[in-house]
Amino acid sequence: MATGLPKTSDARLHFDIYAILEGSQELYLGHEVQVNINLVETVKLTTKDGLSLEKCYISPTKRRGVERRSLIWSPVRTGELLGDKLKCGIPETCALPTCPICSTYGGLIAGKKTLIGRVTHGGGVAVQDIYPVDKQRAMHPAIISNNLSKKEEKPTPFKRQYNQPGILYPVTNHALSITDAEFASIAYAFLDCLPRIGSGNPKGIAIAETSEQMPLLVVDRYLVPRGKRPVISPSITNPQEAIDDFLRFARSPETNSDQIQLPHFERWIGDAALEKLQEYSALFVDTVLQA
Repeated sequence: MATGLPKTSDARLHFDIYAILEGSQELYLGHEVQVNINLVETVKLTTKDGLSLEKCYISPTKRRGVERRSLIWSPVRTGELLGDKLKCGIPETCALPTCPICSTYGGLIAGKKTLIGRVTHGGGVAVQDIYPVDKQRAMHPAIISNNLSKKEEKPTPFKRQYNQPGILYPVTNHALSITDAEFASIAYAFLDCLPRIGSGNPKGIAIAETSEQMPLLVVDRYLVPRGKRPVISPSITNPQEAIDDFLRFARSPETNSDQIQLPHFERWIGDAALEKLQEYSALFVDTVLQA
């Protein structure tokens, strides 16, 4: 098999998740460490008007890692964790096409086997050009006490950067040629990882909402790509403009409905999209974790 995937009687389709996430608190997303300061990840860009910007960033690879760990650490009916039950973890993945983790997120057994992942992550460039803030942090009191009792040099406090609360991050997940059962694990991982995103404490991020309390979320299930993709330009710095563009793209072709059905294409918007992801998540729990 060229792809390493077995033939299935279940229909394979493409699935997309588009969302705007909002930091509900300070968020540390580690990038590198300089002398006595932990830096968060940022990206630099030049807008169409020639304006140079530096924005906070949630790396797609960081989100992917948190989603995989959410699946590995999921509790199963036997009292084990899913990764232990399947003997699949990080870095020792099982790379089996029947594994609900590796079949979508990919797996590697060095020098022996590779299973290419079929879910890709994108976006993460903040909307607002709000630069991260530095905050003074000290070492844990126990470490300070131990060092002082041993008459060692007093530990040096350090600074850590944090993305400020309220920043919007447009993100995407794209799943290629997978079944509904396989997408269930992706939906579960996407929702389950949200409270766990971050390199340190505090952690957590939420799906942003409009002023009418509608989640900024879109789910596509299709064979034929239709409509416009709700991908926000990184040149935009105005949150309302980003939200307006997201909704405009989501409702193309123009409709007031939260569900669009066309030949070989379905789209769910807002609360309908959230309910659809929750339905798939429940399917994953019923067929994998509680099976």
